[in-house]
Amino acid sequence: MTDTTTTTEPQKPPTRRQRQAASIAEAASQRIGWMLLKILLLAVVDAVALYAAFVLFTHQEWVVLALVVAVAILVNYIYFSRKRVAAKYLTPGIIFLILFQVFTLLYTGYIGFTNYGTGHNGSKDQAVSALMASAQERVEDSPTFPVTVVEQFGTLGLLVTDPEDGDVSVGTVEQPLQEVDGAEMDGDRAVSIEGWESLSFAQVIARSSEVEKLSVDFSDDPNDGAIRTPDGQSGFLYVSTLEYDEPAGTMTDVRSGTVYSDNGTGAFTAEDGEQLLPGWQITVGFDNFVRAVTDSSIRGPLISVTIWTFAFALISVATTFFLGLLLAIVFNNTRMRFRNGYRILLILPYAFPAFLSALVWAGMMNESFGFLNQVVFGGASIPWLTDPVLAKVSVLIVNLWLGFPYMFLVCMGALQGIPEEVNEAGVMDGANPWQVFRQIKLPLLLVTVAPLLISSFAFNFNNFNLIYMLTGGGPRFADVSIPVGHTDILISMVYKVAFTGQTRDYGLASAFTILIFIVVAAISIISFRKTKALEELN
Repeated sequence: MTDTTTTTEPQKPPTRRQRQAASIAEAASQRIGWMLLKILLLAVVDAVALYAAFVLFTHQEWVVLALVVAVAILVNYIYFSRKRVAAKYLTPGIIFLILFQVFTLLYTGYIGFTNYGTGHNGSKDQAVSALMASAQERVEDSPTFPVTVVEQFGTLGLLVTDPEDGDVSVGTVEQPLQEVDGAEMDGDRAVSIEGWESLSFAQVIARSSEVEKLSVDFSDDPNDGAIRTPDGQSGFLYVSTLEYDEPAGTMTDVRSGTVYSDNGTGAFTAEDGEQLLPGWQITVGFDNFVRAVTDSSIRGPLISVTIWTFAFALISVATTFFLGLLLAIVFNNTRMRFRNGYRILLILPYAFPAFLSALVWAGMMNESFGFLNQVVFGGASIPWLTDPVLAKVSVLIVNLWLGFPYMFLVCMGALQGIPEEVNEAGVMDGANPWQVFRQIKLPLLLVTVAPLLISSFAFNFNNFNLIYMLTGGGPRFADVSIPVGHTDILISMVYKVAFTGQTRDYGLASAFTILIFIVVAAISIISFRKTKALEELN
């Protein structure tokens, strides 16, 4: 018989050149993948930059537009360059740092030197347009203008046909009527124009409230009136009862003859002090800071709130630290049974969100149906949150509940870091436990926790959540011009000045913010310099 078994030759290992080719192919495929990902991310960045540039160009914000374009070009140059390795890692962090930290601080500082607030939110041109529009009345013999409601990039406008000569114009609230060519006509009415979307009758009905408020200036001169439409089909000429004289900088009420002048206060003001609002935003220098310390209706609450802010921060740090230290000493005893269980129970307040705990305590301290009054004190009516003194005590109690677990953990770790030989050396020298703790352990402990105490002071100095959720800053002060109360701290007062009440004064609130920043920064710098003396103990 013949042997038909076939033998296979052993496979030869790849040569050096084949291995190099394979490694090059693999590296190339990886580079292509990373390159595609980089191109995709840069495409997203460029798309956002392009949209921002278009919006800024539309609103003629040239400085910000130039910055956006410059940053976009710089980012593309850095990431398409084969060098600049360090810049590729630093660029995202620097951009976000500038956007969310530097810009925020600089803009807040800028607002503190302006009158920005309710009635002073925009430019002078916007204020003039708003005043003229608010005093508009329909001209009795106004011709009927065929109109079509159009939209461009989310902005409504009117496509107006002149009933006399048939000229077609288009405009918006911000842009006066401008004559256009090439409009599609339906009889004597222009119904569409390139670049604008015409709204159907159903769409006009659905947005009737917006259409009724739509007022398009007839020309660049606001005294010429504006076109308004009640139904989206027919427009009429409306003329304001206020007459604006741009060269003289005055606004005249044609009915009463009262002349309101621009005297530099950011609003048209009559001789008797009456102002026409809205006004416009202007730079007022240090007026906000001067008003904070000279206006009695602001100075009084500011002084009270400042004193309470310091007292609250200091007492909170002291009480939470000493209670946390005491518990750390107790539960650091190795002879105590179930220490771990007790420690878990003690840090539970730290595990829950602070704002939620504050809301729970607010319910427990309710004067009418709170747990403390109804259960603990047998139906008593104790005004925990409405009495000025008790409200402050309540805030300190709740903050102690929220803060001591953190100090307990810090002190526990610091105590465990102190060598046991230190304690034994003190005992051998004849010191009692109190002397060992006061003269040896406490100074060594402060070396570790002093920076944390400073940061805790800064945190409590701006502990907005607790005040807002527990008392809302109340009970409120009487006879003051700003809506602040007895338990408000500086940061909550800033919030109320800026965002609550009928008059929101962002300029004054920003001035307060600058003062808070200066105070906290000064205290932190001084405290950190003082704590350097403790480093000699190490």
